[in-house]
Amino acid sequence: MDTVKVAVAQATPVLFDQQKTLDKVADWTAEAAANGAQLVLFPEAFIPCYPRGLSFGAVVGSRDPQGRAHWLHYFNESVEIPGPATDRLAQLAAQHQLFLVIGVIEKVQTGTLYCTILYFSPKGKLIGKHRKLKPTGSERIIWGEGDGRDLQVHDTPFGKIGGLICWENYMPLARFALYEQGIQLYLAPTADHRPTWTASMQHIACEGRCFVLGCNQVVRKSDYPEAYQAEIASQPELMSRGGSVIVDPLGNVLAGPLWEKEGILYADLDMQDTIRGRLDFDASGHYHRPDVFEFRYKK
Repeated sequence: MDTVKVAVAQATPVLFDQQKTLDKVADWTAEAAANGAQLVLFPEAFIPCYPRGLSFGAVVGSRDPQGRAHWLHYFNESVEIPGPATDRLAQLAAQHQLFLVIGVIEKVQTGTLYCTILYFSPKGKLIGKHRKLKPTGSERIIWGEGDGRDLQVHDTPFGKIGGLICWENYMPLARFALYEQGIQLYLAPTADHRPTWTASMQHIACEGRCFVLGCNQVVRKSDYPEAYQAEIASQPELMSRGGSVIVDPLGNVLAGPLWEKEGILYADLDMQDTIRGRLDFDASGHYHRPDVFEFRYKK
């Protein structure tokens, strides 16, 4: 399969509500499939949400009871793998005969959360997951670190897919681990809504000679439940601006960036472009100097 139609879903989750957010994933996946998409990507931490602006009552040296209550709410609405939420996502992928890739907060019943990407095949199988290697800033209070064993690409009829989450994409060696595996469709769910994110996606596309799908969400202060409104009172109404984008292997923007509204970006990708682009640059091949640099990935 030389070509594939992809969709990037810049949606707003129903914050802190797993079931209602799953309903939204179902609606948006159906829309993407109706428009011919063979792969749909949802943002980082889409289920149950990326808790921007919240402290969970944590400062150096202490935590408070309200923060622990917010943490419990977040934990309870997060995704157990396997579990009912992953069963439903797998069913959606099978129903619509597409690859469904989504960012979730994964919970382990012993009490740890991870920021995770899930990959579902058109056969309704969970074919892979990846836990974020290094949560950024205050994310480290609420999420554990991945161990790197899942830093892998996955074979599909149209090429090798994989990706990194948000600021993992600024980790050169993590990117190189994917380049070395021959990644062709690079997926980057994120919560970064700065204009510079587009430039980062273009850089990675050029560096890896791969298609890059950057996917963020749009979130407003009014989207938060009432229980969180007091803590986020000082935040701007538009808390996440989006900025989702699709980029080709030479760094050209094919769709987006989409700002300040929900929507689905589409692009028809000629996967042979990932080979054409390597005529003059292949980061892990003919443009690599293994006689000078040694890279070792601890799987």
